[in-house]
Amino acid sequence: MVDTPFADWIHAQAARRGEAPALRFGGEAIGWASFARGIDEAAAALAAAGIGRGAVVAWLGLNSPAMLAMLWACARRGALLMPLNWRLAPPEHRAMLAEASPAVFVAEPIFAAASAAAGVAPVGTRCVLVDEGIDAAAQGAAPASAGTVPPLGWPRWADFIAAGAGRGGQAADAGAPDPRTPLLLCYTSGSTGRPKGVVLSADALAANADASVDMHALTPQDRVLTTLPLFHVGGLNILTTPALRAGCTVTLHARFDPDTAFDAIERDRITLTVLVPAQLEAMMAHPRWAGADLSSLRSISTGSTIVPERLIRAVHARGVPLIQVWGATETCPIASCLHADEARRKTGSAGRAAAGVQLRIVDAAGADASVGASGEILVRGRSVMDGYWRDPDASARALAGGWFHSGDSGHLDTEGFLWVDGRLKDMIISGGENVSPAEVEAVLLDDPEVAECAVVGQPDSRWGEVVVAVVVPRAGCAPSAGRLMGLYEGRLARFKHPKRLLLVDALPRTALGKVRKEDVRGLAIRMLQDQAEGVA
Repeated sequence: MVDTPFADWIHAQAARRGEAPALRFGGEAIGWASFARGIDEAAAALAAAGIGRGAVVAWLGLNSPAMLAMLWACARRGALLMPLNWRLAPPEHRAMLAEASPAVFVAEPIFAAASAAAGVAPVGTRCVLVDEGIDAAAQGAAPASAGTVPPLGWPRWADFIAAGAGRGGQAADAGAPDPRTPLLLCYTSGSTGRPKGVVLSADALAANADASVDMHALTPQDRVLTTLPLFHVGGLNILTTPALRAGCTVTLHARFDPDTAFDAIERDRITLTVLVPAQLEAMMAHPRWAGADLSSLRSISTGSTIVPERLIRAVHARGVPLIQVWGATETCPIASCLHADEARRKTGSAGRAAAGVQLRIVDAAGADASVGASGEILVRGRSVMDGYWRDPDASARALAGGWFHSGDSGHLDTEGFLWVDGRLKDMIISGGENVSPAEVEAVLLDDPEVAECAVVGQPDSRWGEVVVAVVVPRAGCAPSAGRLMGLYEGRLARFKHPKRLLLVDALPRTALGKVRKEDVRGLAIRMLQDQAEGVA
């Protein structure tokens, strides 16, 4: 399978495996041959719509087989799939879609009405309601085909697919796309507050799959559970796409729920899954944690943020190795990783450079740091992004010298294991989601009663970090914290909303007048402690 182009992975498995299960979703099994036919149908529909090399297909929906089929359909057409974060607010989607200019925007019923009302799709973008192959129960609604009315001018998925009928799989292919052809466009929050579109090629996904196969020792006998959102490279690429290349069966959940995750692990005898710390917290808080049958699990992979050692110890106590991944959207994401036999000996480490990846730790001058010394983590390899969508300046900065500059700090021990020390940037990671402080601050600064503000992350036992806003009111104004926090409703995703808002007389600054974020964090900690102790 190593030399099989990404676009042909599913069809190659279908030739070998026939209708053996490729996916389990919503209580049903989807065979490899059926999955391949779904890809052919989607590719034919794209061809009928004139969508080929370089075109963008935006997708807004929970995890579904249709979404995965569209990824491979885009690969066969030389197009890019742009999976949208369904936790974001319509204005955030509108800004991303305006920049990406997709040829097609596909949305599930629970998102379509709000998207249409907010006009998120640019003029000229064809909008489609995908109402087949979704888990209606996970959406809290009846199947869309039972009565959902598409927004005006939106064809249903069945009609979109029917337009390509008769073309056939081969006719729908746009030739054999070069492996370096862009395939995935994932938007990630940047330190400037403006999300950036990360462009990943088919070859990057193939290289990442090589790393995952090595990390997890994947074989066709593995049974993988995917509960992370597929709009994240973690949900899509740590296990899901590598498992499908390796011929594993993937149990796909529309969204994460602890009960259904426990059910799947026990019923389907899951061998591998990815759970970020926030999900692990939810699993451990569940009454089933202590007695659940986890005997089939060979390991659980985790990452997205620094993982508390208490979580690692709790998973190990259940007899399951917890193996960490470190990386970023820009690295597809596997840049460093642990293997199962290293999990206990190197508890807390993010492992060594992944297969096919090189790591460097550099100091402030750009020189290689000595063993044990902290510096910025740099990454090089085929799995690194091509650059940021239509942003050559940001791309040049991020990829200076042929290395991806992560903005994270870390150090290597004498065995070459990476230990992540923190972030050089101010990015907040809450529940595995990136939150740009500048984006959150912009909402507050729009309010006439706010003179200035600073947004920081504060440690949280459940989410890793939560967003805290420290606000200086304008002279003569006395805004309430409740009113200011209400400004975020409908403007930003809920995970970006401040969980706490503190009013202060002034922000700590350097001699040159720059806000000192570390001092703001310290100030917030002290104020929250005082509040907890009932001190005025």
